[in-house]
Amino acid sequence: MERRENKISKRKFIRQCAALSAGMLCLPGHGLLVESSGENQNTFRREAMFQEKTARGIMCRICPNECVLKEGELSQCRNRKVIRSVLYTLAYGNPCSVNVDPIEKKPLYHFLPGTRAFSIATAGCNLACLNCQNWAISQTGPDKTRNINLMPDKVVSECLAKNCSSIAYTYSEPVTFYEYAFDTAFLAKLAGIRNVFKSNGYINPEPLRKLCTVIDAANIDLKSFNDSTYLRLSGGKLQPVLDSLRIFRDMGVWLEITNLIIPGWTDDMDEIKKMCNWLVKNGFSNTPIHFSRFYPTYKLEQLPPTPVEVLNTAVKTARDEGLQYVYTGNVPGNELSNTKCPECGTELIVRQGYRIVANNLAGSKCSKCGKVIDGIWG
Repeated sequence: MERRENKISKRKFIRQCAALSAGMLCLPGHGLLVESSGENQNTFRREAMFQEKTARGIMCRICPNECVLKEGELSQCRNRKVIRSVLYTLAYGNPCSVNVDPIEKKPLYHFLPGTRAFSIATAGCNLACLNCQNWAISQTGPDKTRNINLMPDKVVSECLAKNCSSIAYTYSEPVTFYEYAFDTAFLAKLAGIRNVFKSNGYINPEPLRKLCTVIDAANIDLKSFNDSTYLRLSGGKLQPVLDSLRIFRDMGVWLEITNLIIPGWTDDMDEIKKMCNWLVKNGFSNTPIHFSRFYPTYKLEQLPPTPVEVLNTAVKTARDEGLQYVYTGNVPGNELSNTKCPECGTELIVRQGYRIVANNLAGSKCSKCGKVIDGIWG
């Protein structure tokens, strides 16, 4: 499943980055970068990709919200604004969060285990989840956060300097800083760095297909398998996310899925069974799924944490339906975070939190029975 990388020499990469900084290199994004003159000097503007003029205003076609904006209006994700009849992204080169994380934190368990990801996020999100853990940056705009001046070439340079194997677009919602993520990922691939998308998957097909040309792996939050619950919990719809899962897979992006189990919201085992059945019937039986434990936060602080036995029941349900790689998350010390061979049951990767304590893979195969274990391992 691993794709070939089009690497260039470090000297050529540095030369192209210098050209980018000087404004001489045109990335495959849309339009030129313009620094804003507002109070927040770390807010930048770049002409948005996938915009369309309509009789009612400028439509943003990045995600299914398809905001139609008049002059001066701001999109639902708070990252896009019409200025002089052109739609601009305000989230470009101005991350509000920059960290080095273990890849297991995304979570990605079958993608370069034990490596580190250079993680970036800008403010903004195209959903409004009641349970959001990162609401302080997701439910606001880049003009309201403390930002770092970090253009795409600098992100790649920092990633190389910190010996990270990948760049992760994460924490808030990278669909809303699409242009920044795309341009950065394009440069990263030139330097031989992998790109990882941690996302809600709420994106239109055309932008997603373009994105998949530079993305290597993704973990997508499948928040519920009930359209009404999706709308009440997150303000979005289920079908676009299901469509995204198919596109990621069909375009060769390594995919893992997270399902957060929230008491009273997404803990119905009949719905979980229905979701797992859909995944198997649609060709995702070898896609790892992470059932994640909910902890009280944001607008759902009144709820209890998810009982561990509910997570264990979800795991059994998924396995009974035919999913091969099933994990639990946010449960310290739980052996259900270990990777086992679906053929013989041998423990292949043993994890303590985000740390790998044992790796018994023989290349990409089970060291005992020789079964090929799906993933990108080296």
